[in-house]
Amino acid sequence: MELSLKGKIAIVGGASMGIGYGIARMLAAEGARVAMTARREPALREAAERLRAETGTEVLPVQADSRRADDCKRVVETVVAQWGGVDILVNNDGAPPLGDIMSFDDAAWQKAMEQNFMYVVRMVRGTVPHMKARGGGGIVNISAISAIQPIAGFGLSVASWGGMIGYAKTASIELGPFGINVNTVCPGYIETSRLEKVFAAGGEDTAKMRADLVAQVPMRRIGTVDDVAGLVALLVSPRGNYITGATIQVDGGLLRHVR
Repeated sequence: MELSLKGKIAIVGGASMGIGYGIARMLAAEGARVAMTARREPALREAAERLRAETGTEVLPVQADSRRADDCKRVVETVVAQWGGVDILVNNDGAPPLGDIMSFDDAAWQKAMEQNFMYVVRMVRGTVPHMKARGGGGIVNISAISAIQPIAGFGLSVASWGGMIGYAKTASIELGPFGINVNTVCPGYIETSRLEKVFAAGGEDTAKMRADLVAQVPMRRIGTVDDVAGLVALLVSPRGNYITGATIQVDGGLLRHVR
């Protein structure tokens, strides 16, 4: 399917690896110009070079810490100065530490809110004026299935992403008249370094944990970054513009409740 993304300008967070890189690669393959952000500059620049080689598209690496307001502002300013606007925003930046919900102090909670909630607020606030000027746009926030089906040990993520989902739903209502759609994607078990951390935190044999997870998933496999990236590309494209205010799981059928 042709998604009509050629020449569109995208900002993708956490793009040096994992789901973020997969999304950046998918958008670039569809012809979008992609600004990639991440905290670690060496890894980011290597990823940007790899993306250029794989897709031949224009790529702009911008080192930034999503938890810092000044960095969020600088990312938007850099992209607009380089390319003249923003059409697509993908907010993605891993997840806070795992642990017992009662063990985290105020500093841990504040850091989680900066990473999962305020990051989204700041990036949306910075990019929306440019989307309005260009007649519309697409925003996708990457969360996790734990945000809509809480899991013990994921309290920092569940709480901070829960607020983000409420923010995204409200933003979709207010920004819809401007042709801007806002959605949240909640990946399930995806082959990333984050999944390896989950295995490590489990304290059991990794092979057994993997087999147990696969057995829980109706599709009987762990997801890939392309499973997530394909949906994101659709949602930010003109073909997906009428989908807004949605919270969509990409989990092989793992989520069981009926909404």
